[in-house]
Amino acid sequence: MSSRRAAHPHAPGRAAVLAAAALLGTLSLSALPQTASAAAKLDNPYVGAKPYVNPDWSARAAAEPGGSAVADQPTFVWLDRIAAIKGTSEARGLKAHLDAAKAQGANLVQLVIYDLPGRDCAALASNGELGADELGRYQTDYIDPIAAVLADPAYASLRIVNLIEPDSLPNLVTNAGGTAGSTPQCATMKANGNYEKGVGYALHKLGALPNAYNYVDAGHHGWLGWDSNLVPSAQEFKKAATTSGATVNDVTGFIVNTANYSATREPNVKITDTVNGTTVRQSKWIDWNQYDDETTFAQGLRSALVAQGFDSGIGMLIDTSRNGWGGPARPTAPGPTTSVDAYVDGGRIDRRIHAGNWCNQSGAGLGERPATAPDTGIDAYVWAKPPGESDGASQPLDNDEGKGFDRMCDPTYAGNGRNGNNPTGALPDSPLAGHWFSAEFRQLLANAYPPVGGSGGGDTQAPTAPTGLAVSATTADSVSLTWRAATDNTGVTGYDVYRGSTKAGSVTGTSYTDTGLSAATAYTYTVKAKDAAGNVSAASAAVSATTKASGGGGGSTGLKAQYKNNDSSAADNQIRPGIQLVNSGSGAVDLSKVTVRYWFTGESASAGYQTWCDYAQLGCSAVKTAVTALPAARTGADHTLDVTFTSGSLAAGAGTGDLQLRLAKADWSNFDETNDYSRGTGTSYADAPKVTVYVNGTLAWGVEP
Repeated sequence: MSSRRAAHPHAPGRAAVLAAAALLGTLSLSALPQTASAAAKLDNPYVGAKPYVNPDWSARAAAEPGGSAVADQPTFVWLDRIAAIKGTSEARGLKAHLDAAKAQGANLVQLVIYDLPGRDCAALASNGELGADELGRYQTDYIDPIAAVLADPAYASLRIVNLIEPDSLPNLVTNAGGTAGSTPQCATMKANGNYEKGVGYALHKLGALPNAYNYVDAGHHGWLGWDSNLVPSAQEFKKAATTSGATVNDVTGFIVNTANYSATREPNVKITDTVNGTTVRQSKWIDWNQYDDETTFAQGLRSALVAQGFDSGIGMLIDTSRNGWGGPARPTAPGPTTSVDAYVDGGRIDRRIHAGNWCNQSGAGLGERPATAPDTGIDAYVWAKPPGESDGASQPLDNDEGKGFDRMCDPTYAGNGRNGNNPTGALPDSPLAGHWFSAEFRQLLANAYPPVGGSGGGDTQAPTAPTGLAVSATTADSVSLTWRAATDNTGVTGYDVYRGSTKAGSVTGTSYTDTGLSAATAYTYTVKAKDAAGNVSAASAAVSATTKASGGGGGSTGLKAQYKNNDSSAADNQIRPGIQLVNSGSGAVDLSKVTVRYWFTGESASAGYQTWCDYAQLGCSAVKTAVTALPAARTGADHTLDVTFTSGSLAAGAGTGDLQLRLAKADWSNFDETNDYSRGTGTSYADAPKVTVYVNGTLAWGVEP
């Protein structure tokens, strides 16, 4: 199987050392397949999917010591040159992969579309076969034949997930001029527009297939996470998605961390942490980035994309194939508080020398196994980069694949502006990009986190049982649950949710939505916590829920919240959300029974708060605002701004109109809103599931953190 390399971070930070829920469940071969519908595309193609396991990769993995433990994991098939479509002497072609998927009984196949003109303009290890001006050949000799194969009615039952062109559009944002990481090749591709035209053409042609789902590559937090890069990236993605006949409707979502090593979550270091009054964003490693892991980056970028006009239902994928960073070097707590650098460097699980290092990284391990909808806004964890396939050769090697020698793959290289002139951290004796690298695979297996085979280094202590399990919402076919986090001596890695005695799904967060249920039916749920060693807690107290007799969503009222950001600064002394309610139900709603909650972090346990209604279309005299401290902090929130109404009735189909709200601390100190749960970047009203609505105390809209 052919493949390609890591997405390398080149984005310049402001202090610039770097130059430049739905159904949740583990993907497994035991999942029951469902036939893809030609009538309407699925919101999340991974729900109910049985993904294809590439036999070529699986055989190589199983041949390594201990590799059989992960050889059944689904990985992407990389179509990194025209010859890969029909197949080569080393790897089967696209049609053969699709036939093998059907033979397995799979119903989802994952492909990487990767052969743009002037491919990967900022690295040499993954240079492609097409010249900068060969857009026509990309369209007729590469995309069109792929689309023709996928359009065969024999494959109509397969869901086809396409990862569109790793590294391409992010390079136009950060490396096409004006930064230390810029290259003439990237400047050329920005000037001729062939990355955007090629991506747009691929989206248009493949998006027209009723069973195809396109996810555009979006770099990673260490590339695009800075203030100066995030929104420009969303704008660039919108431009490409509306070029060459494509529309935003051709985009199912985006993928982050493709073939890279950034942590899915940093458990010991939060971007909102401070050390002796100094924000960790000032550390050399974070370098004023808004994010320090891929989950928060994916969620933040998703908000920015929706603000640019992408559908509010778009989902994100995270490549977790090599970002586990387990083994004996994995930190279990924050570093010392002597300085922000000591705190961050001592606690971060991403052990790279520098976040700009991308090639065959020493110390890396397998990450989270592929799983469906593991967190808010995340469609799936995937293994886009098949573990064991090299990122690039450590020395020049002759080849007919168009792949050059990049010094970032040389362990003796002292680095460049993109990685702060640091050593590369690359493994020695690596083969060409996409070729099997046995030593790397064995390292990934040894440093896997969660560990492979349930081996947790002798840990036998189970987590505490989750508490506070509650039903947050019901519809005719779903039940939404929330609970409080469990604790563990080494750290909780996830939760298993049980419907009666059947495991309904697994999740890393503290909320879950069970879908596909029968209307007007009672169900009982419990939750168990688990750690990396495979220890499982006792079950939580059980909770019962009855689905509604008919659909309608938004609880029984049809209420939904919409939000806009009235203050572009995330670091001043006031928070200014714009909120409005819309009644999409069939009956009037008594506003005196409604509470709206905006979730935020106060950065101070002892701060008092003051609130204002600056403007309300229905009159500020009818609106009450107050801040409530949460009994226990949640992800992105330790307080809520609660909005209630003194009176009034909201008719079916009506809205409250604009509510311009404001809050500040009693001492007028600054907020850090960068990781606040409810905060978005959109400046016009859009549906906001992170702003929750309650009727008589029952959640009627949104998802709590």
